[in-house]
Amino acid sequence: MQRRKFLGLLGAAGLMTTAVAGQAQAAGSKHFEGYPDSFGVLHDTTRCIGCRKCEAACNTVNKLPKPDKPFDDLKVLETERRTTDTAYTVVNKYETSKGLKFRKIQCNHCLEPACASACFVKAFTKNPTGSVTYDESVCVGCRYCMVACSFNIPAYTYNDPITPKIMKCTMCQPLIAEGKLPGCVEACPKEALTFGKRVDLIKVARERIRQYPDRYVDQIYGEREMGGTAWIYLNGVPSPEVGMRDDLGVASAPELTGGALATVPMIVGLWPVLLTGIYAVSKRKDKIAKEEKRQAVTAALTKAAADAEVKLSAALTKAEVENKKQIEVAVKKAVEESAKQPKTEGEA
Repeated sequence: MQRRKFLGLLGAAGLMTTAVAGQAQAAGSKHFEGYPDSFGVLHDTTRCIGCRKCEAACNTVNKLPKPDKPFDDLKVLETERRTTDTAYTVVNKYETSKGLKFRKIQCNHCLEPACASACFVKAFTKNPTGSVTYDESVCVGCRYCMVACSFNIPAYTYNDPITPKIMKCTMCQPLIAEGKLPGCVEACPKEALTFGKRVDLIKVARERIRQYPDRYVDQIYGEREMGGTAWIYLNGVPSPEVGMRDDLGVASAPELTGGALATVPMIVGLWPVLLTGIYAVSKRKDKIAKEEKRQAVTAALTKAAADAEVKLSAALTKAEVENKKQIEVAVKKAVEESAKQPKTEGEA
C-alpha cells in the first residue's frame, strides 16, 4: 500500500465520522438516574485528621505494593498528591480560611461515570451496589478514561509494558458483595467516613448541616456534580479550598459527550482499515530493508571476491618471481660446482 493511499483512508475515516455525528447525538444523550438502592460513602472533611489509616487499609485490602515511606510518616502530607497505580486513595492537607483541613481522595464512583462513557470496549461497569469497576481483560489501553475523568483519578501502569492496565479504587466491591464495609471506612478512627445507601447518606448530610450551620458549608458535594457521585462530601469551607472543583456543573458525562462518544463504534469499525494500512506500510518497510540488506551483502561479497582475486594474482606473481629466482640460483650454483670439478684427460 502506498503511503498516499494509506493517508487517504484515514482521511476518509474522518469524513465518515463527521457525516454521522448529527445522527449519533441522539444515541448518546440518554440520562441514567442511578440505581435507587446503591451504596455510597459520606466523607465529612471536618472530622478528618489526616492520619492516613484509610490509605494503609486500602493498601492491605487491595494487596498493593508497600509505599517507599510508611503510612505513619505524615511528612508526605506536605506535598499534594493524586491517586496512582499503586495507591488507590491518598489524603491531602490544605491551608484554608478556617485553618488546616484534610481530604481523602479516591474514585468518586459517579452515577454516570465519565470513564465508562469514554470506554468503547465497555471495560468499566457501574454496578447496582454503586461502585464502578474495571475489567482489564477487554481493555485496549487507549486511556480515554483518564482524559474523560473530571476528578483525575484513573492511573495507568506505565511501568508494565507487557500487560498495562488502569488502576483505581473499586469501593471495595468484593467486600461490599460480602456485606462488609470498605476497608477505608472501617479503618477511620474519627468516623469521617460513613458507608450506607446513597439516599440515606444525603439525608444524614442535610441533617448535619441543619444542626451545625456554623460548622458546614451549605453544600453536599457530589449530590449533583457531574450528574451525582456515590462518594459525597461535607466541607467546613468552600470546596475549592480543599482542592475540589466547583466548575463541573450538574450535567453527567454522557450528556456532555454523548454525540462525540456515540461515533466511537464507527471509528472502532475503521480500526481494521487503519491497522491493515499500518501493517502494509510496515511490511513494505521490512521488504525494502531486506532488499537493501541483500544488496549490501552481495556488494560486500563481490568486493571481497575481487579483492581476493587481486591478492591471489599478486601472490601468484610473487611466487612465480620467487620461483624463477630460486631456479636461477640453483642453475648458477650447479654451474659453479661443475666448474670446480677436475677435468679428465679426454676433456682436456
